[in-house]
Amino acid sequence: MNFWLLVIELSVALLSGLTNLTLGLLGRVPSLVSISAVAAVELALLGQLIATIILLGAGEGPVASLFEFLGYLLVALLIPLGATFWGTIERTKQSTIVLGIAPLVVAVMLVRMQQLWVG
Repeated sequence: MNFWLLVIELSVALLSGLTNLTLGLLGRVPSLVSISAVAAVELALLGQLIATIILLGAGEGPVASLFEFLGYLLVALLIPLGATFWGTIERTKQSTIVLGIAPLVVAVMLVRMQQLWVG
């Protein structure tokens, strides 16, 4: 994993998570701002997927299990999609809080993916 890509992904995830948690605690329902913040996390994860494919093609790989790393990446890609689906179906302040928790979960998963990559 590229260190700078990780820093960007973590920054986007933390900013998105804290923004949506703040909006949720203020009683706001999901809006374009909250959905866009989660979409930015998904775009960063798609960048990670592309970088991973390139690095694996170049012969690099995680020190730990490749399947475990790919499992984390796949689930991390699905979490923002699930949260966004929830936020668009159920438009309550609790949905905005879910939209805030999802990027924070992704941030934890990114740290674990980095640990799997470098050992």
